[in-house]
Amino acid sequence: MGRLNGKSALVTGGGNGIGKASALRFASEGAAVIVADFRQDAAEIVVAEIEAAGGRAMAVQVDVSDEAVVDSMVRAGVEAFGKIDVLLNSAGGGSTKDGPVTELEIDEFWRTIRVDLFGTLLCCRRVIPEMVESGGGSIVNISSLRAVIGTHGADAYTASKGGVLAMSRAMAMQWAKHDIRVNVMAPGVVLTERVAAFIKEDNPIYQKSLLGPSDPQDVANLALYLASDEARKVTGTVMRLDGGASIY
Repeated sequence: MGRLNGKSALVTGGGNGIGKASALRFASEGAAVIVADFRQDAAEIVVAEIEAAGGRAMAVQVDVSDEAVVDSMVRAGVEAFGKIDVLLNSAGGGSTKDGPVTELEIDEFWRTIRVDLFGTLLCCRRVIPEMVESGGGSIVNISSLRAVIGTHGADAYTASKGGVLAMSRAMAMQWAKHDIRVNVMAPGVVLTERVAAFIKEDNPIYQKSLLGPSDPQDVANLALYLASDEARKVTGTVMRLDGGASIY
């Protein structure tokens, strides 16, 4: 307990899935959490759960692809908690409209890029100056196993997450002198409610993943490590969380 005592964390996509699990985990370790989500009601439910457990949190509605809205979100968080020590960019995701480059819908490509890649850029762009002013921080960006190994069937999502991975390495190089660490998590299949609804136990992914698919809590545990001072010498890394799928 207390691995994030005295710190404040901004979690985008904090109303569900990996973001929700991470917001709750951060709060359980002492962080004040800004739970940001496209759905205000989802963010408020997470905040209520944190507060019921004795933690501090606030809910913010955000579209991470809108620069003015991202600016407002960060200002609100700094006004509430004084600073932002941790940024977890969890907002985003693919859809069934994705596919091979020859088949995917062009509108879906740009939607994915705007949310997953541009949204991550905007949040980092706005939070980094706050971290510089307060003396440092930890940024945890979420890429995907798809960006690390060859896969098929989701080329828009793969492109966006590959961009997140490359951009994060560049940021790690540029901001280390300000004691800002930038790391990437690259999960394989994570059984969020949405994913669990269509991946059944007879799916081949269960055979490819030596330890089985991850739960959101598994990803939250890794996010906590990267956010905490235990990882104070870790930056520019890409950490796979795939149950061994990438060595299958």
